[in-house]
Amino acid sequence: MLDFVPNHTALDHPWAKTHPDFHVQGSEQALAAQPENYCRVDTDQGLRILAHGRDPNFPGWPDTLQLNYANPALQAAQMAELATIAGQCDGVRCDMAMLLLPEVFQRSWGLTPAPFWPKAIAAVREAHRGFTFLAEAYWDLEWELQQQGFDYCYDKRLYDRLRHADAGAIRAHLGAGLDYQDRLARFLENHDEPRAAAVFPWPRHQAAAIVTCFAPGLRFFHQGQLEGARIKVPMHLRRAAAEARDADIVAFYDRLLAALETDTFRNGAWPRISPQPAWAGNPTWQDFISYAWHTLNGSRYVIVVNYSDRQGQCRLRLPFDGLAGLQFRLVDVIGSEVYSRDGGGLLEPGLYIDLGAWRYNVFRLDPVRS
Repeated sequence: MLDFVPNHTALDHPWAKTHPDFHVQGSEQALAAQPENYCRVDTDQGLRILAHGRDPNFPGWPDTLQLNYANPALQAAQMAELATIAGQCDGVRCDMAMLLLPEVFQRSWGLTPAPFWPKAIAAVREAHRGFTFLAEAYWDLEWELQQQGFDYCYDKRLYDRLRHADAGAIRAHLGAGLDYQDRLARFLENHDEPRAAAVFPWPRHQAAAIVTCFAPGLRFFHQGQLEGARIKVPMHLRRAAAEARDADIVAFYDRLLAALETDTFRNGAWPRISPQPAWAGNPTWQDFISYAWHTLNGSRYVIVVNYSDRQGQCRLRLPFDGLAGLQFRLVDVIGSEVYSRDGGGLLEPGLYIDLGAWRYNVFRLDPVRS
């Protein structure tokens, strides 16, 4: 998968000289009023004032020039670029993909382009079946980008809610339809965000990773995350400080990745579980996040996380058929806990959970043969 940056070019891109009309034009007045957003460029057509690339919420990026998607010739040129790239890889990660949406572009530049992504994605897929499009996406525009053809979009909303430690908001987010969730890229860090090991204290880091990686969708890991790197690497620098591997983080991710190799977590069904109070007057059930994975051949897993800084209890009514009248061993495939439980009790009143702050279980249900 390669990185496709559709919104802007570098200052020295050939188009700046040969096709300045591919870029958003400025004026002397605009340059005087917003010198951070415009610059003079020497082109084959004389000196021009062109806009720096930006999103509508921040000043321009001074090492870039903004492409003008209201120009049909630019759209055609970018489609040709995508076609060339698609012949060299299996997919593209599209930088700041939402900036090309007509309503966003209009807000940024006062120009309303024709939609680009639907026709560009369709053209690539006509030539390369199975080609993957991943959108870097923000501002709750993930669904719209999915409708325009993207296979996956960054799930920044889940990341933000994990950082804010809001279990209720996380549960609500995970309550969306699977037609949406299956096409989200879940992450704890990427090249724009701080390092997970730096912002998620241990063991909260573990809890956030369990919530993220056992949710449906694409599992997205960043270079250095699995070793516990803490220093954010500026992409322009292109080099990183040497850091010692964090043995606890390495061991945790080794166990996590081994568990994720299980076919159930790749091809199984994912129902969400709504935690219930363990007893009347105990509000700590609200701190839990839980869901299940299962397959038609009887493979069953339950994931539960106490996403809070306090001890908590809840009950989970498991969403599985065929439990009544059987006995089960609950084996934590990431930890060491093993419990024996009656199948009927797992349905009503439900599996009793008592976990410390930021603790979790990833249980496999093994039927006990008589």
